[in-house]
Amino acid sequence: MMRDRATIRKFAAVVILLAGIAVQGCRAAPPHINRFPGYPIGFVERGEASWYGPGFHGNKTANGERYDMHQLTAAHQTLPLGSVAVIRSLTSGRQVTVRINDRGPFARGRVLDLSLAGAKAIGMTGNGTDKIELRVVDYVPRPGGMGVLRVQIGAFSDLENARALLTQARSEFAGGRIVQVDLPEGRRYRVQVGQFLTESEAQTASVRLERTLNLQSFVIRDDG
Repeated sequence: MMRDRATIRKFAAVVILLAGIAVQGCRAAPPHINRFPGYPIGFVERGEASWYGPGFHGNKTANGERYDMHQLTAAHQTLPLGSVAVIRSLTSGRQVTVRINDRGPFARGRVLDLSLAGAKAIGMTGNGTDKIELRVVDYVPRPGGMGVLRVQIGAFSDLENARALLTQARSEFAGGRIVQVDLPEGRRYRVQVGQFLTESEAQTASVRLERTLNLQSFVIRDDG
């Protein structure tokens, strides 16, 4: 009888343990972490934002859409396209939620280019720029995935100047490319080098190129 009771107790303990494991297995883990490994949900960044409007309205964005300055969108250098971020003005406290569908700003020291609608929402159209906090809250993926990171080391109106810089850069990094873009102010040739999987690798390369070639650079994600 005692052995029967001991057996029953052991059996009950095993059932409870297995039930606990089953419950844990059925709990919904944070969906974005499992579905999109490495994606920075919760990423926070502070810095200066600007906005872009009429001169770019109707142009193709980095994800292939036509830029609509009246929609709540934004351009960022490295966040995967399809990222959704809450942007809060550190000046006024106002905030807006935008979708990242383009690349930029192509100005050192700036972290975000808001659409006209986004800029109006936080009250920054008058000044043109504002100190903001960006927080990633969601991600709607694209078929092409996140893309690799590259270091942009220059942009020229003269193709020969771009080629000359690319030749210099190849002494440090094999490969590299020149990307042609048509902007309201005219055609530009952007010189980009490297293919990196992490921000830290790309930033290390950026520092090295700046030191070696005596230039200014920044990291940008390649969505092609």
